[in-house]
Amino acid sequence: MSTRRDFLNKIAMSGITLPLMSTVQPTEAINITDYQGPVLRVAIMGLGSYGTRVAEAMRESKMAKLTGIISGTPAKIKDWQSKFGIPEKNCYNYENFDNIKNNPDIDAVYVITPNALHHDQVIRVAKAGKHVICEKPMAINAIQGQEMVDACKKANVKLLIGYRMHFEPKTLEIIRMRSDGELGKVLFFQGLAGFRIGDPNQWRLDKKLAGGGAMMDIGIYAVNGARYMVGEEPVWVTAQETKTDPKKFKEGVDETIQFQLGFPSGAVASCLSTYAMSNLDRFFLNGEKGFAELQPATGYGPIKGRTHVGELNQPHITHQTVQMDEMAAIILQNKKPVVPVDGEEGLKDLKIIDAIYQAVRLGKKVDLKL
Repeated sequence: MSTRRDFLNKIAMSGITLPLMSTVQPTEAINITDYQGPVLRVAIMGLGSYGTRVAEAMRESKMAKLTGIISGTPAKIKDWQSKFGIPEKNCYNYENFDNIKNNPDIDAVYVITPNALHHDQVIRVAKAGKHVICEKPMAINAIQGQEMVDACKKANVKLLIGYRMHFEPKTLEIIRMRSDGELGKVLFFQGLAGFRIGDPNQWRLDKKLAGGGAMMDIGIYAVNGARYMVGEEPVWVTAQETKTDPKKFKEGVDETIQFQLGFPSGAVASCLSTYAMSNLDRFFLNGEKGFAELQPATGYGPIKGRTHVGELNQPHITHQTVQMDEMAAIILQNKKPVVPVDGEEGLKDLKIIDAIYQAVRLGKKVDLKL
């Protein structure tokens, strides 16, 4: 398996115990069964495997519709035009996409390109007056992330980050249980995120494009998951790096990082991010009164979970369909999600990742101020 998306898809397929119900709409989440209101018109930037997954999922969306595409590959543009019915006037390349400013068919752009490209592309979209959805991590460091947040605020457009798990039903049920005190005082969180990466020439192993290695790809799930599972912001981090293949994982491209987080309440987290081990997609939350576990925790689904009171049985809905409907509600109706998905949320993860890399370099605890 060569990429995080291959890994997440494989985890999903290997863990299926419920039928895939991509046609089931997230009515419980935003009550849109008979939705007749405004629709968010979205252009996807970056027509790779995940862009395709999002586009396919949007076929089932009620509040979001694919209306435009941006790509540097003319053949992909032609293919998508045919597949998704995109008119020529809504097709752009990376040189001319600033012209979306004058296109009323596009309300928002979903940036799904390599990490290092996000910063400039998001700022250009904001300057064009369009809302932005950006894949995670939103940038390669917190300085870039802050500049993106500031640019979107200045342009008076929303910046959302592609945290699909923030809308996943089993995940939200655990968050509800924790918030309602059913787990008691939270004591410990474990987040395992990893797979064996394949092609050594892919962009995810190129520091200039990825900004790092496993931490910037799969590890961000454990970073973000620790925050929404514990329900607090960490105040310190320690971290250790292991590298067994320096030829494949060159300088600045991390293979495996173990990191620990401390929270104001005294809760601690122990997490693993790796490109060298498979079968790692597990969250475990322990409290004084009970526990909650997800395994797989972040795959494309179905997510499987249990707590001290039994199995979690919320139905599986295609994550990207739910995400796009929920994000449309945030942009069009100013809906407030249970767990934020805005630029500030993405910026906090980047600050933690910066601190993790710093802790690896220094070999000591690094304080966090989020």
